[in-house]
Amino acid sequence: MPWFVWLLAAAALGAAEFFTLTLVLGLLAGAAVVAAVVAGVGVGFAGQIVAFAVTAAAGLLIARPLALRQLAQAPLSREGSDALIGKRAEVVREVTAAHGLIKVSGEEWSARSLDESLVIPVGAVVDVMEIEGATAVVYPRELLP
Repeated sequence: MPWFVWLLAAAALGAAEFFTLTLVLGLLAGAAVVAAVVAGVGVGFAGQIVAFAVTAAAGLLIARPLALRQLAQAPLSREGSDALIGKRAEVVREVTAAHGLIKVSGEEWSARSLDESLVIPVGAVVDVMEIEGATAVVYPRELLP
């Protein structure tokens, strides 16, 4: 029953990966599953070790770097309120450091000025610099007199 031992090892490594999220233990769990299949076919212990080692090496040397590179890339599109950052907006109600109202992408948002000394009048065009909760932090496209 060596295949059962390999499956137990795979389960233990998979559970450990769940808690560590290193992408190492999960690949070793996959290699243990391959070794369990090889053991189930009837290959001897040396063949099981070779199958485990080759699969683990392939995973760690090929699959892991590809997966890490993919995880490091920024998402192609922003969603939700993050999609508003960098957009132009029009001031609907005067914007100060404490309060105001803008219209961006067809929606009205509460807003405040990025520069606490600025008061942005109604009708001014602003850029959304960041979103803090339900408030857009804005800065005018053209400096005000």
